[in-house]
Amino acid sequence: QVQLVESGGGLVQSGGSLRLSCAASGLSFSRYAMGWFRQAPGKERELVAGITWNGDATYYSVSVKGRFTISRDNAKNTVYLQLNSLKPEDTAVYYCAADESVRQLVPVRVNAYDYWGQGTQVTVSS
Repeated sequence: QVQLVESGGGLVQSGGSLRLSCAASGLSFSRYAMGWFRQAPGKERELVAGITWNGDATYYSVSVKGRFTISRDNAKNTVYLQLNSLKPEDTAVYYCAADESVRQLVPVRVNAYDYWGQGTQVTVSS
């Protein structure tokens, strides 16, 4: 049974930082590209960062580039998202997702991903 479990969300002031973690089990983690998505109330789910199976390529949305950093540790079956310089508009539920792919390209479509975590809330106060 595949499980993706996010942690690290919380309430932070504008300008602050958080580090999200996503621990994967039940899958061959090193064969999966990983993505971090977010969804705010009334908005569509969007990819904010992604990383290929070996970490050689990453993707960032325009809204987070330069502030967020995605990384992975295949030995620990874990993907991370470092969130710096947080803004109130970053408030959302953050989800990690896994796509079985060993291509050197981060999948960007929501429906490309096979497995999803339950999400962790990030709230940024102004």
